[in-house]
Parts: sequence; structure tokens; C-alpha cells
Amino acid sequence: MTRIDAKFAELKAAGKKAFVAYVMAGDPDEAKSLEIVKALPEAGVDIIELGLPFTDPMADGPTIQLAGQRALDQGMTLNKTLGLAKEFRKTDTTTPIVLMGYYNPIYSHGVDQFLADAVEAGIDGLIVVDLPPEEDDELCIPAQKAGLNFIRLATPTTDDKRLPTVLQNTSGFVYYVSVTGTTGAAAASGADVAPEVARIKAKTDLPVIVGFGVRTPEKAEEIAAVADGTVVGSAIVSEIAEGKSVEEVAAYVKSLADGAHRA
Repeated sequence: MTRIDAKFAELKAAGKKAFVAYVMAGDPDEAKSLEIVKALPEAGVDIIELGLPFTDPMADGPTIQLAGQRALDQGMTLNKTLGLAKEFRKTDTTTPIVLMGYYNPIYSHGVDQFLADAVEAGIDGLIVVDLPPEEDDELCIPAQKAGLNFIRLATPTTDDKRLPTVLQNTSGFVYYVSVTGTTGAAAASGADVAPEVARIKAKTDLPVIVGFGVRTPEKAEEIAAVADGTVVGSAIVSEIAEGKSVEEVAAYVKSLADGAHRA
């Protein structure tokens, strides 16, 4: 059982929904990024999604693209991202960390070496947005053998024919992208999301977490109410981009987490 599996079991036993927060590793710089990540669990974050900076983030909207560029400009690398996770683990051994990014840096690092380094750093799961299920032998299967969850995205365009393929080797949870387009796009709607979550849950026992388009505590509550939890990324990254202090970012995150936990 991974930390992700344990967290969902704990939440289910408590009758609570999950709140997942995304931040870009190294944004606005390595030191402050670590401080922000360390502050997330106390702010109510159940699972941390840690963005891996990449030069061509095709699935991300402008907010996260710029965050990645800021991190890269500060010299952030894959090794430094894993180092940040390892530093976090010195004081927190229970909060799950999902590394989210693209395959190129992992491939360049070497898959076997990356998986060994990720496990050592305390990473619990991977979301690699540009590796389709047809490429599962490339990273997904080796990752699961190494004890990492491999989390897949489902979208409004994932039809009933495609869904079993997407779910086939997924573990940890399913990340449902509530709106078509890139991150930071239009607002999600609970009414639109509910039937889609039900459709996915009919095909899997995994928790379904919904992200994209959540910016307020009210919206976090609305979305979490029809799923197993919600993810907020661009809205948090925007706070960091505005130069807010660690305390201000944490206060905003807590308001979102409180919303999700009310559901």
C-alpha cells in the first residue's frame, strides 16, 4: 500500500473528501518553493502534486507554463526537484507526493535510475501527461513494479470505448480533467462533472479526483461533493506568481481545503 492508498483509506474512514494541491517545484525559487510545500499539509492538503519544470509543457495553460519557466530560470532540474521532495520527507513522512510532468526529463535521466531516485526521494506517484496507455511498458509498468502509483488523466473526450484502456494500468486515483483545454481554463461545474465521475466510477474502484477550473472554496466544495476530492493548481500558482508570502499562500490554500473538506 502506497501513501496515496493509505491516505484515501484514512479519508474514507473519516467520511472526508480529498484536497489535492499542485505547485511547481522551484517556483519562484528553490528555497521558497520548499517552504511552500512544507506549509501545505498544515493548510489542509491531503496530497501534494509537485510539478516538474519542463521547457515544452503542452498540456498547461499560461499560468503553469510561466511557473515552469520561472523555475527553469532559477536553475531547477529533475535532480533538484527530487532533492526538494527528499528535504520535505525529513519532516513529513506521511503526506503523499505525486510528481506531475512530462516524459522527456525522465527519459533523459534514464527510466530505471529515475525510478530508483524517485523512490529514494519519497515520491509516491507519477502523472506523466504525454505518455498514453499504449506506451505503458515505457514507464507505467516499471513504475508500478517499483512501488509507485501511476495516475492517469480522463477527460470529457474520454468516451466509453477509450475509458477501459485509460483505466487499465492506473493506480492510486483517477484524475478527471473537468474541462477541455489546458490548465487554468474555464470554471468547472458540479452539474457537468457528476455524471462523468459516475461513469468512471462504474468502471473502477479507484477514487476519482477532479481538477481544472477550481479557484474558490465554494467551487472546491461543489466539485468535491460529486467526486472523491478536488485538485487546485493554477489558482495556487497564481498566488505564488503575485509574490505572496508563504503564509499568504498557505492561508489561501487552507480556504480551498476547508471548502473541499466541507463536501
